[in-house]
Amino acid sequence: MPHVKCLRCRECGSEYPIEPLNACEFCFGPLEVEYDYESISKAVSRESIAAGPNTMWRYHDFLPVDRELAIDISTGFTPLIHAKNLGSQLGLDKLYIKNDSVNPTYSFKDRPVSVTTTKALEFEFEVLACVSTGNLMGSVAAHGAKAGMKTMVFYPADLEQGKIQGAAVYGPTMVAVTGNYDHANRFCSELADNHRWAFVNINMRPFYAEGSKTLGYEVAEQLGWKAPDHCVVPGASGELHTKIWKGLQEFNDIGLIENLKTKMHLAQPEGCSPIVGAFETGSDHVTPVRPETLAKSLAIGNPAAGPYSLEVLKETDGTGVYAEENTIIDGIKLLAETEGIFTETAGGVVISSLKKLVEQGKIKRDEVTVAYVTGNGLKTMEAMGDFVEPIQTTPDYETFQTALAAAQKS
Repeated sequence: MPHVKCLRCRECGSEYPIEPLNACEFCFGPLEVEYDYESISKAVSRESIAAGPNTMWRYHDFLPVDRELAIDISTGFTPLIHAKNLGSQLGLDKLYIKNDSVNPTYSFKDRPVSVTTTKALEFEFEVLACVSTGNLMGSVAAHGAKAGMKTMVFYPADLEQGKIQGAAVYGPTMVAVTGNYDHANRFCSELADNHRWAFVNINMRPFYAEGSKTLGYEVAEQLGWKAPDHCVVPGASGELHTKIWKGLQEFNDIGLIENLKTKMHLAQPEGCSPIVGAFETGSDHVTPVRPETLAKSLAIGNPAAGPYSLEVLKETDGTGVYAEENTIIDGIKLLAETEGIFTETAGGVVISSLKKLVEQGKIKRDEVTVAYVTGNGLKTMEAMGDFVEPIQTTPDYETFQTALAAAQKS
């Protein structure tokens, strides 16, 4: 790790060695990886990155692990699609969808988990674990299998079956916890204190969070080494929002892109929008809420990175916006019917919120806008309900023509 300097507290600035730590012992603030950017700037260029693999590991110089040791299941460099049809409906000429739902386990979580699994092996952990709202546990189970590690995944018992089965297939120990994500998270924090397990989003969180930066790098590279004018990002813990911004900042700071003026918008569901709530009241404090939302992957009522997400909103002149619960499925259908992309409920929140931002005049027609789709719709099929209304017909021409005509009239 030639470019990694230390872990540093985001609150008081205290310095720590590169170890499985996640909180400052002086002020209890979160720790973050600190890099030697002068060293990175000498090691990388647009050309060296473009010559790398077509995965997130083309950006290995910006990550806190050794690329040669990477647990890589071909994550990243997912499509950035010019959404002309959806853009036409919304009044946007330069709308792009960053489709991270096509990663190996069908969500963006493969990015931070690839980094964390690699680091867990470096620290000689034997057990890889997580507490999850769904997507994370599938990724942890897959990467643990690839790494030859024992894996344990903890999750709220009422999760979507698609996500439960999508994790179980990799053979982890599955632990269904009564209550919501915040209950499960507090329980797992206690477990992390009492077992030498690599909890990817607890004791390994400083390293885990760094993987999400690659979503900022990729978009800038795919836009021709330019930052977008707007990013619309789903918000659960708030970490993804902050790390995409960090990735864009790092590219700007070492000269890979110029004139960084991106507005970082945050989208949350109405039934779990503590960060947006704080933004709307102008508060620096995020008040925890009890999640009651269709978008279970965003159902974190006490978001760990909430205050830092608020800082990003203010720093970038972004907007926190929530999607009404009854518009989430509409957002899923709109994206599917216009661009052929089937996203999960978190993506429905993003598309619904994007529509709101346009209606509010926050995004103009000619501005380059990237909406992040972070999970696949096949994981949350039950959320769609019974929306299929087929034409019923016997296998003969006249009956079909009659049924078709009747359907077209209705």
